[in-house]
Amino acid sequence: MANKWSATALFDRLSHVSLGGSTCLYSLETCEKMVPLINEILELKERQDAIILAHSYVSPEILVTVADAVGDSYELSLKAKQATEKTIVFAAVKFMGETAKLLNPEKQVLIPSQKNGCSLADSITQSQVKQLRSEYPDHTFVCYINTTAEVKAECDVCVTSSNVTQIVSQIDNDKIYFLPDRLMGQNLVNELAEKGVKKEVKYWDGTCYVHEDYDPELVAYIRQKHPKAAIVSHPECSESVVALSDYVGSTSQMMNYVKEHEADQYFLLTECGLTSRLQTEVPNKQFIGSCSMCKYMKSNTLDGILQTLKEPESAININIDQRIQKKARSCIDAMFDYNQPIKR
Repeated sequence: MANKWSATALFDRLSHVSLGGSTCLYSLETCEKMVPLINEILELKERQDAIILAHSYVSPEILVTVADAVGDSYELSLKAKQATEKTIVFAAVKFMGETAKLLNPEKQVLIPSQKNGCSLADSITQSQVKQLRSEYPDHTFVCYINTTAEVKAECDVCVTSSNVTQIVSQIDNDKIYFLPDRLMGQNLVNELAEKGVKKEVKYWDGTCYVHEDYDPELVAYIRQKHPKAAIVSHPECSESVVALSDYVGSTSQMMNYVKEHEADQYFLLTECGLTSRLQTEVPNKQFIGSCSMCKYMKSNTLDGILQTLKEPESAININIDQRIQKKARSCIDAMFDYNQPIKR
C-alpha cells in the first residue's frame, strides 16, 4: 500500500521553492488542497499497475509526490524502456509519450495534458524531412529527441542534448543534417570544431521558445549583479549565451553540476522547473533569476493525472502506425547503440 502524504510533510518539502511563477507558490493551505489528490493518485496507480514518468520541467508537486521516475529526455527514455507496468502515464509532452510507446509498443501510454505541443517538435514535419532527404541524399540525418515519431521514422539516428556531440562524432559520414533545433545545431558545430572533429553540419531552423529568449545582455546583467553566481545553460540556448556560461549541459547534467559544484549562487538558463526541482533536492543552494516557463510542460497537473487514472479514455492515448513504429524505433535504437561504451 502506498504511503500517504500529509499537508505538513508536503509543505516542508516544497517550502523552499521560490522560482516557478504563480503555479509554484506553496502555502500550507495550498498543500492541504493538494494532499487528497496526491493520495488518491498513489492509490490508483498501484491498483491499476501504472507507472508515472515526469520530466523535470513539470511542477514540483508532481515530481516529489506521485512521479516514479523524474529526469530529462534520455533518462526517461531509459525508464520507459525498462518499465514493467502495463500502463505508462507520461507527465511531459506528446513526443516524449511517443518515445515511451516506441520503446514499449505493447503498453498503454497516456498523456495527462490536453495541451501537449512543443514549439521545437512542431517546427518540422515528416514531409519536410522527406524533402530534405531528397535535397541532401549524401547526409546522415540526425534528429533531436524533441521530434515526433513520424519525423524520427525518416531519420537515421536520434540524439539528446547529453549525447549529440558524442554520437555525431562517431558517425561514419562527414556530412550531417541535424534537426530540428537551429541553436543546438550551431552549438554542435562549435563543439565539434573545439574537439577537432571535421564534419559538415547543416541544420533546420526550429527553436525552443523558452531557451531562445535568453540573450547575452541578460547574462551580462547577471554577471554584474551577482558576480559570484555560476551561470549554467542548456544547449538549446544561443551560441552567444553558451559562450558566456560557466557550464553547458543537458537537464540532468545541469542538475549534477549544481549538486557537485560549490558556488554561492546559481542562475540556470533553462525552463524554471529545473530550478524548482533543485530547490526541493538541494535546499541549501541559492538560486537567482526569474521564471521562464514552458506552457506545455506546466499544463500537466495533479488533477489531470488523477483524471487520467480514473478515466483513461479522457486522456491522450498514444497510438503509432506500425510502419512508423518500426522505422522510428530503429532510429531510437541507433542512439542506444551509439551510446554503448566503446570497446578498446
